[in-house]
Amino acid sequence: MNIPFLDKLLKRQPVRRDRPLARAFEDDPVGVAELFSECELLRSQAAAVGLELDDTPDSLVALDQLLPLWRDDPESLPWLGNDAGLYLGTVVVRTVPGASWHVWPGGSPAVRLPSGREIPVVEAGLDWAVQGVPELSQMYAEATEA
Repeated sequence: MNIPFLDKLLKRQPVRRDRPLARAFEDDPVGVAELFSECELLRSQAAAVGLELDDTPDSLVALDQLLPLWRDDPESLPWLGNDAGLYLGTVVVRTVPGASWHVWPGGSPAVRLPSGREIPVVEAGLDWAVQGVPELSQMYAEATEA
């Protein structure tokens, strides 16, 4: 039951069900970062070919060297690209001092580097999944130079 004057009386905020990712990130950045790092589809596809994704730069190199068999499945391609971008972001945030997650108001995750530069990681992951470039390890190398 939604009775507005009771919310004021009880001094609580009504539950909003239409909160975009940017708002959720403001409320719980650690929890959202944990969700970003799951990358379940990418991790399962990598595991299927014997590759363990351990959130290190070396794992990005190993991903770049996989045969792109996922391109044969146009339905999973965007999901895999999204996961690849989130995985790239996870590796950067965990290994580049001062790097952090940032969510643009439209809801797209990015990684903010100490220099202030932002990497649209999901966009990079989608490009990698579809075209093979830029390589994830190349994007990581560029992030470490900034």
